[in-house]
Order: sequence, then structure tokens, then C-alpha cells
Amino acid sequence: MTKIGAAIVLLALLAAVVGPTLVPFDPTDQELALRLEGPSAHHWFGLDELGRDILARVLSGARISLIVGLVVVGVSSSLGMLLGSIAGYFGGVIDELVSRLMDILLAFPGLLLAIAMVAVLGPSLTNVILALSLIGWVGYARLVRGQVLRARELEFVQAARALGASTPRILARHIMPTALPAVTVQATLGMGGAILAEAALSFLGLGVQPPTPSWGTMLSYGRTHMLEAPHLTIFPGLAIAVLVLGFNFLGDGLRDALDPQTPGTRRE
Repeated sequence: MTKIGAAIVLLALLAAVVGPTLVPFDPTDQELALRLEGPSAHHWFGLDELGRDILARVLSGARISLIVGLVVVGVSSSLGMLLGSIAGYFGGVIDELVSRLMDILLAFPGLLLAIAMVAVLGPSLTNVILALSLIGWVGYARLVRGQVLRARELEFVQAARALGASTPRILARHIMPTALPAVTVQATLGMGGAILAEAALSFLGLGVQPPTPSWGTMLSYGRTHMLEAPHLTIFPGLAIAVLVLGFNFLGDGLRDALDPQTPGTRRE
């Protein structure tokens, strides 16, 4: 499954980077006379309600989804690792404050909170990334905090502390490397979640705004033509499902490879 997931992710990256340059159609060009035309040799995925090539729009939408996923995971993991490591290492009042903040955010459904934040800030790609990042750091912080609580009592960490190593050095050189495998797995799985969340927000009209192609927006417009032109929703829906599945396969494979306690990798 790991190889399958890696292959899907790699193909998606290639499609997002070079795909739009290989398709002889602009994702915003319209052929109103051929609107809702089904897949053909000329337009492999057919045309949408405005006569725009769906293949070109799916490939351009892949860029949006991957950009959102990468930025959200990058910001969320960085913020979560920072707050989680500080809370776990120092404990006391700092740990209590960070833990209560995480409890408050976890008390709300993540997508509902993102919808509320984007509704207040205004629909745009930047605000979608900001909202998802401010919500997504909690999972990384909880994960890193647990890893730091365990690692700070290990002998090599206590030895470094006894030798006078500074707190930033202990965290960066001795404690955080023990948490990186778990964070890597969490980040890989988080990519799929971020892509789904962006598609959901765009579906509701709170994400990427037209005419910029987005898989969620394509699904939203296509749902009114599901009976007469099902290809409007089939292809962007398949793109979302396959890419998220690829990241899940990759994350599961990394977890099996990096976690020595996982069944199947445990040594007697």
C-alpha cells in the first residue's frame, strides 16, 4: 500500500506541476455552444456548464489542493511542535494554559469552526489556509507534548541537562528528533484532511472564488446537473477521493515503517 500511495501522490504532484501545460485548453476558456458536452476524443473529461474543459480545470484544481495541503500542514505542524514541545518540557502553568487552549478548540467540530472563521474573515484561499492552520495545530501539539513528556525523562536528556546544555539545544538536538517520526506520519495523513476541508469550504462557496478552478467549487456547480451531465461531478470527485486515499496509504505505510511497535514490523 505504501508504494501505491507514494505513486498516487507523485502522479498528483506531476499533474499539478506540468499537467496544465500539456492540456491544449485554458481552464477559464468558454465554449458556450458545447456546454455540458460529455467526454470525447477532443475533450477527454467533457465540458462544464460554461463550456470549459473539465480536464484542464481538474489539473489546475490539483495545484490549489496541494498548495493548501502543503501550507496548512507546514504551518500547523510547525506551530503545534513549538507549543507542544514547550508545554511538555516546562510543564506547570505553561502546560496548563496550552492544554486548556487545546481543549477549547477540540470542543468544537473542526470543519464547523473553520466555516465560522472563514465566514467572518471572508471567502478566499488565504483565509481558508489561515483558518485550517489555526485549527490543525492542536493535533500536532497533543502528539508532540506526549512525546516530549516521555523523552524528557530519558537518561541521555538528563545527561545533557547535567552537562549544562541549554533548553533550546536539548529540545532541538535531543528531544524533538524522537518526535519527528510520529509528526511525519501525522503530517502525511493531515494532507488528506486539509485537501478534504478545502474542498468542503469551496463547495460551500467559502474557499477559492471563481473563475479559479477548485475541486470543491466544481462539485458545487456540477451537482445541479448530475442527471443530465454526471461527468461534471464524477471527475473532480474521483480526483479528491484518489488523492486523499493516496495520502492515507502513504501515511499508513510510513507509520508501519517508523513505528517499531506496529504489528508486522515488530521484531521478536
